[in-house]
Amino acid sequence: MQVITSKDNEIIKSIKKLKEKKYRDQTGEYIIEGIKLVAEAINENAKISKIIVCEDCETDRGIPKDLMYEIAKYDCIYVSKKIFESISDVNTPQGILAVIKKCSLEEQKVSYNEELIVVLDGVQDPGNLGTILRTVDSVNLKQIILSAKCADPYNPKVVRSTMGAIFRLNIIESKNIIETLKEIKKNKYKIVATSLETNESIYGLDYNKKAIIIGNEANGVSKEVLEITNEKVKIPMLGKSESLNVAVATGVILYEYVRRKME
Repeated sequence: MQVITSKDNEIIKSIKKLKEKKYRDQTGEYIIEGIKLVAEAINENAKISKIIVCEDCETDRGIPKDLMYEIAKYDCIYVSKKIFESISDVNTPQGILAVIKKCSLEEQKVSYNEELIVVLDGVQDPGNLGTILRTVDSVNLKQIILSAKCADPYNPKVVRSTMGAIFRLNIIESKNIIETLKEIKKNKYKIVATSLETNESIYGLDYNKKAIIIGNEANGVSKEVLEITNEKVKIPMLGKSESLNVAVATGVILYEYVRRKME
C-alpha cells in the first residue's frame, strides 16, 4: 500500500484547491468529509471520484470495517496523518474524505412532476443554505433552484450541514433567475414570493403547482423577482419580531405543505 507523505504531490495539491469555489467550478468537483457523509455518498450512489484515508485512521478514528470494505471498491488513496490534516476542513478530522463530481449543467434540468418547487433568491449564509437543503429533502422534494447570488451549495460548511441531503437533491444553479422563473410559469406553475409587504398568509395558500421563492436574509426577495410573481405571502407573527431566520421560515412553509399532504 502506497502512502502519500508529500504536500507537493499533485493529487494533494488538487484536493487543497477544492476548498476554493473557483476551483470547484473549474473542475466540477467538491469535497465531503467524515464517516457519515462518505457512507451516505456510497449509499446514494454519488459520483465519487476518489476517497482519501488517513493511514492510521482505522485505529485512531474508528472507521467501521464495513465502510472500509466499501471504500476499497473505489479509487482509494492513503495519506499520512500530517497530510490528511492539511487537506481537512474540520478541527477534529475523522480520517476520511472523498472528492465528488457535481451534476453537469445538462443534468440540472427543472422537473415539472412535483407540486412544489423551492427557489432561493440570494440566500447567503452557508449554514442557512445547508439547513434549507436538508429541510427540502426531509419533505421528499427532489430539487431546488438557486439564484446566482446564493452561497455556493458545494461550500464545505454547506455540504456538512446538509447531513447527506445534498446527494438526494437536484441542485439547479440558475444563471438568470428571471428567465428560469418565466420558464416555470410557462409550465403552468404560479410564482409565490415570501414578503412582509402583504397581508396574505401562507396558511391560505394553495400549494398545488407553485414555485415558492425564499429571499435573502437581510433584504428578502429581490425587486426584480417580486415584479414577476403571481402572489406574495408571509408567515403570521404573533409576537414583536417581524420575521424569522430564513432557514426556520423555510421549514415553517414546507411543513405547512406536509400538513396539507397528510390531511
